[in-house]
Amino acid sequence: MSRRPARIITFEPAFLFINKYPMITVDVLLKAYRLMCMAGEMAATYENNRSICKYVHSTSRGHEAIQLATAFHLQPCDWVSPYYRDESILLGMGFEPYELMLQLLAKGADPFTGGREYYSHPNYRGSDKPQMVHQSSATGMQAIPATGLAQGLRYLESIGSSLLRKTESGELPGVVCSLGAASVTEGAVSEAFQFAVLKKLPIIYLVQDNDWGISVRSEEARAMDAFEYAAGFKGMERMRVEGSDFLKSYECMGHVVAEVRSGRGPWLVQARVPLLGHHTSGVRREFYRGEDDLAEHATMDPRPRLRSRLLAFGVGEAVIEGIEREAAEVVERQFQEAVAAPEPDPRTVSDFMFVPTPVVEETGERVPAGGEKVIMVDAALFAVREIMEEYPEALLYGQDVGRRLGGVFREAATLGEKFGDHRVFNTAIQEAYIIGSTVGMSAVGAKPIVEVQFADYIYPGFNQLVTEISKSSYLSCGKFPVQTVIRIPIGAYGGGGPYHSGSIETTLLSIKGIKVAYPSNAADMKGLMKAAFLDPNPVVMLEHKGLYWSKVAGTEEAKTIEPSRDYVLPFGKGLCVLEADEDWVESGESCCVITYGMGVYWAKTAAASFPGQVEIIDLRTLFPLDEELVFTTVRKHGKCLVLTEEQQNNSFAESLGWRITRACFTRLDAPVEVLGALNLPAVPMNTGLEAAMLPTPEKVVTALRNLLNY
Repeated sequence: MSRRPARIITFEPAFLFINKYPMITVDVLLKAYRLMCMAGEMAATYENNRSICKYVHSTSRGHEAIQLATAFHLQPCDWVSPYYRDESILLGMGFEPYELMLQLLAKGADPFTGGREYYSHPNYRGSDKPQMVHQSSATGMQAIPATGLAQGLRYLESIGSSLLRKTESGELPGVVCSLGAASVTEGAVSEAFQFAVLKKLPIIYLVQDNDWGISVRSEEARAMDAFEYAAGFKGMERMRVEGSDFLKSYECMGHVVAEVRSGRGPWLVQARVPLLGHHTSGVRREFYRGEDDLAEHATMDPRPRLRSRLLAFGVGEAVIEGIEREAAEVVERQFQEAVAAPEPDPRTVSDFMFVPTPVVEETGERVPAGGEKVIMVDAALFAVREIMEEYPEALLYGQDVGRRLGGVFREAATLGEKFGDHRVFNTAIQEAYIIGSTVGMSAVGAKPIVEVQFADYIYPGFNQLVTEISKSSYLSCGKFPVQTVIRIPIGAYGGGGPYHSGSIETTLLSIKGIKVAYPSNAADMKGLMKAAFLDPNPVVMLEHKGLYWSKVAGTEEAKTIEPSRDYVLPFGKGLCVLEADEDWVESGESCCVITYGMGVYWAKTAAASFPGQVEIIDLRTLFPLDEELVFTTVRKHGKCLVLTEEQQNNSFAESLGWRITRACFTRLDAPVEVLGALNLPAVPMNTGLEAAMLPTPEKVVTALRNLLNY
């Protein structure tokens, strides 16, 4: 069905006649006023108790009307992605001030993050309120995970999944992504808008515009406001509303929510609001705002505006004063209760970095009788195909993975034809969206497998990987681990050049909260891919391009018999791929090589020059790491070489060398050696220069000879 062109709608004020707002009852207005009073009392309480409210926080003062109006139209099937000033949305959804204060004070009973996260950084899973994924404080970054939520809802709808919850009347759910106006200039927001209009996703981008971005005025930072900017995204319906007027805000959001439920397309609502409080408790308004600006914003305070409306609609002064007294009493009582609540138990500090995986042991047949050898790229393809056959929630997307090409390395060949464009599809050149959308997809129950085309292109997606994905389980107390497989072709071979040959494992391993696999053969590729998919935590699969087809000299053994359909290889289990002879070990004339990926084959080729003297360990996964196997092997030989394709200085390999030294010091006969690529900023294009930079079997031979003769 074709979409209507974007519309510009403005609701006119109605001061005396509530019948101009048929969606609104006096009860709704009284509820809104009560919660506005609570929000105001909370802000005043925090300000009057600054020594107690010591952690940085923002409040919703000035933004209450649009936030409450939004919350009142949401149902438990919906999803919300609030930002750090959205405490009134949370009040409107049904959370008590006490619950919010527990987070403000970083108490152990904080229902969102257990004392780990800032105020108004919620997450919620439940059947009684709209749900919320965890999101970071990085402004604008939530637009991508929130759009991923809408993408996931649309996908569940397309497959008729029972995981899709609906409204009480059977309508479809939607997503609200709340943004401060200054954050809309972020590139992540543009990527989210682009995908939302392309796929006609059910999402509302609520932009609260108070004219400030900390101390930066709007005219300093943007050439247009969010409403004007959204006009450039064909298919984005949009609306401006006076966000300090509750009646107009309520009518506006009711209209937009109904449109999203029925039309299933994206909307942007720009709400003009005043900023009555500080930017945060740490950046106070008097630092940078003049008296004229503060006075102007005060004239738009939504609370006295709504109070005047209530009086005009016949609500008595005594009723209003009673609401105000009750709000003050509730806030004071609940604040004292929150102050008295216990601190987090320090013993819980490491909880929820990951949630448990069901894959704890190797199962299935690694070498089935009568099986045929397959190359690594086919092992990956077959693993994903079998996953998608078994799990309808699984889908694959990324650049060029769709049916027309099936991946630039043909690693997704035939999947588009087999499973359809709704399950296997191309994206734009948007690494941030590809990676970050998996947060929302996973939250609603979809199971995304995504691909970044080359390791060198991971960096535009790093913000999402670091700020959203890696921290989600830990900061949501395990409620929102991100179940995703991120496939990344990696490594150098044959003149790929500076931007198609890089190694990134050290950078990835600096991120805590993700798992990293690096298979070196077809059997490991298939078993680890299955384990990665079944793991409820985020996994990055590093797949060496030079091993995909075993065309590089010395890599023939990367081809293996294809494991059975049910074969699964757990993470954190390395493998001895070449054993040393006991005689050499007993005489003290052996050594071991700890490596992974292409290093396995460099080491095997080099070991042929020292028959029986070299033992090789393939790590298979870099996090978790099989330290037990590594340390046991090093202690057995007393001499160790850690071999990597990465530039050597400050690498994962050097870090591992130090860990080996610490754990095995008394059993070492020589310093732990590390061999990696030369410490250059890029892999050069010319194949001769490439070989000069990278480790080679000949360089490994030299390193082993020096080690054995130490």
